[in-house]
Amino acid sequence: MITRTLYDKIRGKYGSSASWAVWEPQGDKPKSNMGVQNVFNFEFNPSLLDTLRNDIVMVGLNFSRELKDPLPFTNFHDESPYANDFKIRYAFWDTPYYGAYMTDVLKHLVILDAPKVRDYIKKNPNVLHRHIRAFEEELEEVESRRPMLLAFGRDAYGLLKKHLDWKRYGSLIPLTHYSHHVRKEEYREDVHSRIAESLR
Repeated sequence: MITRTLYDKIRGKYGSSASWAVWEPQGDKPKSNMGVQNVFNFEFNPSLLDTLRNDIVMVGLNFSRELKDPLPFTNFHDESPYANDFKIRYAFWDTPYYGAYMTDVLKHLVILDAPKVRDYIKKNPNVLHRHIRAFEEELEEVESRRPMLLAFGRDAYGLLKKHLDWKRYGSLIPLTHYSHHVRKEEYREDVHSRIAESLR
C-alpha cells in the first residue's frame, strides 16, 4: 500500500525522473490527455493512493529527450506528437498492472538512440555501476521489495538481468519497447502475451 507519506517522499526524491502507470482517460485521439493534468491531483483524484502499487515496477532504459514539463511524474506521460507513451497507457489500462511504479535504469541520461546508449555505457562502466546502485537504492526508497519488474526493450532488460542482484526482484519480464512500430492494439496483445508466458 502506498501511503501519503511514502507518496510525498517519492514525489520529492524521484518526481523528476519517475512516475506511476496512471493517466487521464484517452480522449478523441489515441495520444490525447497523455499529460499529467489532474491525475496526480488529490483534489481531482482523491482515490489515487488506492490505485498506486510498488510491487510492480515498469522500467525503461533512459530519457530519449529532456522533459519539458517541470511537474513531478511527467516521465512516461509525454504529450509530444512524436512520443509513443500512449501505447503504455493503452496496454495497461484496466489491468492488474495499472498503477505500477515507473522509472528508468539510467536516470537523466538523455540519448535518443539505443545503440548510442550501449556505446556510452560500454565506454563508461563506472557510470553504469553508479546507475545500477542508484536503481537498487530507488527500489528500497519506494519500499518495493522483490517486485515484478517489467522491462521495456531488450537493452533495459539486458542491463537489469546482467547487473541487478536477482535477490532484489521477484521476476524480471522483458517487454517489447513501446516505441516499436506496431499499432497500439497489437502492442497490448504482445505485452500481455509476454507477461503470461513469463509467469507460466
